[in-house]
Amino acid sequence: MPKLAGIQHQRAVKTFEKAGFRVVREGKHISMAKDDRIIIIPRNNPINAFTMGGIIKDAGLTVEEFKKLL
Repeated sequence: MPKLAGIQHQRAVKTFEKAGFRVVREGKHISMAKDDRIIIIPRNNPINAFTMGGIIKDAGLTVEEFKKLL
């Protein structure tokens, strides 16, 4: 998996919204959903690159696709 620099959680949420996800719940973590996929984004700044890679994979995207949406 290619390296992905740490990203602010607000920027990650906006990027996933571009990919068609919507915010379902907010608290210590942000839950987003699209069809049958649910992703959880921690409110860490920045989000660890390894954690972000896992979230992107859970969303059904590749790191390259995610970078294009940034």
